[in-house]
Amino acid sequence: MKTGIHPDYKEATIKCACGATYKTRSTRGDMSVEICSNCHPFYTGQQRVVDAAGRVDRFKKKYKLK
Repeated sequence: MKTGIHPDYKEATIKCACGATYKTRSTRGDMSVEICSNCHPFYTGQQRVVDAAGRVDRFKKKYKLK
């Protein structure tokens, strides 16, 4: 490989909103994510209820639909 053309591949910490942290390597550096394998419903087997109340009403009001 040629020298001097590749980006720095440094150690990074990934922080999830649930509090889990992961050490990895990245060209971007430290990152924060909203969901990870520790809290994702597919991996945990738990169903998370997403509160979507009012979204349809806001859409109808915005576009003046009945």
